[in-house]
Amino acid sequence: MPSKTKKPVRILGIGPEVWISSAALIENGRIVAGAAEERFNRQKASRDFPFKSIEHCLKEAKCKFEDIDYVAVGWNPAVHLKLYNYRFSKASRWRAEYLYSIPNHLMTLMKDKKVDYVEQNFAQKNGKCRIAYVNHHTAHAANAFFLSPYKKAAILTVDGRGEDDTALFAIGNGNKIEELRTVEHPHSLGLVYTTFTQFLGFQIHTDEWKVMALASYGSKNNSYYTSLKKMFKLKPDGRFEIDLTYFDYYLHDRNNFWSHKLTRIFGEPRTPDSKITKRHQDIAAALQQVTEEVLAHMLNCLYKETGITNLTVGGGTFMNSVFNGKITKMTPFKNVFISSCPDDSGISIGAATYVYNHILGNPHRYEQSHNFYGPELTASQINKDLLKYGQKATYIKNIENYAARLISEGKIIGWFQGKMEFGQRALGNRSILADARDPNMKDRVNSVIKYRESFRPFAPSILEEEVHDYFDCAKNSKVPFMERVYLIKEDKQKSIPAVTHIDGTGRLQTVSRATNPRYYKLIEEFKKLTGIPVVMNTSFNLKGEPIVCTSTDAIRTFHSCGLDALIIGNYALLK
Repeated sequence: MPSKTKKPVRILGIGPEVWISSAALIENGRIVAGAAEERFNRQKASRDFPFKSIEHCLKEAKCKFEDIDYVAVGWNPAVHLKLYNYRFSKASRWRAEYLYSIPNHLMTLMKDKKVDYVEQNFAQKNGKCRIAYVNHHTAHAANAFFLSPYKKAAILTVDGRGEDDTALFAIGNGNKIEELRTVEHPHSLGLVYTTFTQFLGFQIHTDEWKVMALASYGSKNNSYYTSLKKMFKLKPDGRFEIDLTYFDYYLHDRNNFWSHKLTRIFGEPRTPDSKITKRHQDIAAALQQVTEEVLAHMLNCLYKETGITNLTVGGGTFMNSVFNGKITKMTPFKNVFISSCPDDSGISIGAATYVYNHILGNPHRYEQSHNFYGPELTASQINKDLLKYGQKATYIKNIENYAARLISEGKIIGWFQGKMEFGQRALGNRSILADARDPNMKDRVNSVIKYRESFRPFAPSILEEEVHDYFDCAKNSKVPFMERVYLIKEDKQKSIPAVTHIDGTGRLQTVSRATNPRYYKLIEEFKKLTGIPVVMNTSFNLKGEPIVCTSTDAIRTFHSCGLDALIIGNYALLK
């Protein structure tokens, strides 16, 4: 008799109501699908429950919710159960509150109040819904380590805050993560960065990378740096304390994250949309410099303790691609892995892999080589949508050559292909592409398409075999997720001025034929035409909007800005 096919272990990871909610589904440890909810509801950094993202995951996996073995959540409410005495903990006024009050009372009987994770089961006629609540920083650590190629690695996660932690030191070994220690709230490097983001007139939790870009215009070792550095007390074990008299971010009834004491040093805060001055540039530079030094201190202590040369990092603070590119120069670590989604959008993947590997003990792990886990349109769907909106499109067989030629002629194109990326970066499937050789291209895209600040740079996408010719990094370095900034070689900066920042750097994306053959071929065709294996890449969206998800989003965006062409699959639209 034929053997029965073993049912795959399916785990649905969700990150609801963190800074950006998402869902991801893994089967036997491999990521099948994933997306942030913002892409579907079109609300930037949406924290809504990820219903649409879950729907996408189930559709992609060809299964029903009842086929899910576990739901993994990247937040552990038990941490708060043991700390806070809510009004329901003495007596329940409504029986539904038992879901809070019973665990709360039972935990008073436990000697060890620390809860690594919580399981919850809901039984129904057609099966059980089993939920595992994983600590937020543990989920970050799992995203960092279980997606990496390393059997053993040091782990550091840093963000604004999880339940009560703002950083986690750990070791990953095989299918287990061993926690070493944490930094506890309110001492938060991430929230200090957020405080100055608000102080400089930008939007908190979304505009931190504007501050990172602005920092390159300021002076190093300025007086603001000296003052800010004194606010941090670095400890021998890698942790730190902050002089909290300068900050109010931990006081929830405050509109501003700083105290009056901070303004006596840094002056009055900048109002949104007002002129950016040299003072603002120097404050941003000071913040970036102190942030890098604190992170380097944490990592150097972690290396000294573990002696492990492999490093994986996670948490929103490691969206700081400028520091990421300096890790191997500022610390002894030799190999560094950063996933496509170290921020809260990746919590869903982290929680799911933690349940599969650490809790269930499964040994199988899969290195993340791409992040194309989102929806994909078929050719017939694209054609149907183009007809629906009355778009006169031309079908082009060799679309890569056609697109490369448009770019070489100075056209700015919307490039919509394959499965949507998972994470904050567009990596060649939902991208806006332009000629990196044009010195005016950065200003042009910023002003007529992205409608954003002129100081913000764009990323270079380069054929991975060519990276050592253009960037000051190890030969054949692979940076597929645009997660690190490197110095562009001086003799190449004039060749690609549109992607060269004021300090001579670029946020690198290496493109592989194996993981994205269509995007690779476009750049390859561009090189044949121009001799340059680099194109300018930025996310396909307008200011304040999420990256496009559907052809409807792409067509609307195309007609709402200064794009010259839109290419969806093999169809091309021109203005």
